[in-house]
Amino acid sequence: MIHQTAIVDRDAHVAEDASIGPYSIIEAGVVIGSGTEVGPHVVIKGPTTIGKDNRIFQFASIGEQPQDLKYAGEETRLEIGDRNSIREYVTLNRGTVDDESVTRIGSDNLFMTSCHVAHDCVIGDHVILANAVALAGHVHVDDHAILGGYSTVHQFTRIGAHSFSGFATAIDRDILPFFTVAGNRARAVGINKEGLKRRGFSGDAIKALQKAFKLLVKSPVSHKDAMEKVAELAQDFSDVKQLLDFIEASERGWIR
Repeated sequence: MIHQTAIVDRDAHVAEDASIGPYSIIEAGVVIGSGTEVGPHVVIKGPTTIGKDNRIFQFASIGEQPQDLKYAGEETRLEIGDRNSIREYVTLNRGTVDDESVTRIGSDNLFMTSCHVAHDCVIGDHVILANAVALAGHVHVDDHAILGGYSTVHQFTRIGAHSFSGFATAIDRDILPFFTVAGNRARAVGINKEGLKRRGFSGDAIKALQKAFKLLVKSPVSHKDAMEKVAELAQDFSDVKQLLDFIEASERGWIR
């Protein structure tokens, strides 16, 4: 399953049923799990752990050292879960000792062509990064978030679960769960209604989130009063409670 032109270091661990394509380079400290397919001309550097049934397309760069001038060769790592699709020219960098020394990627994600995930990012499950999305260091992307093509994300920003960004959105603060944002700089434009429908959210839950959005973004009342009304709504809807908890934990502030 390893092409004769591939170079695999003797200190790399490749599962027997994984495959390595022509001219790919797998360096020491790399672990590749069962069923994972590595295409041609891929470079994977360690320490990097890749789980099961991933597909990595040609010219991807996986586990390269961080693009951080403070990085001085410390041993840091990249961890990738299962069933991810990593398309052409995607770059996934290892972590730094300034954080937890790891860049961590979950499962069932799609990284479209030319995406960049910088050092110390944490990506959840079922996330989609469309073409040429760029995440700076220390960005957290929660489950089921979708970032539209050419969107850029400032370092230390958090992208909430089930959120959505439009094409070429410049994201410099946190995106609340369930929100849709767009523009340069990003502005909140509504709830990710269609995405929530596709994922089986009830009509009542979606209406409650829409009401919370209007209170937080469009209401003429003070922010304090709006938060109190959202807190009342959260007593009956766990999704609104998730929204409220995210706001209270936000360190960079969130996009309105």
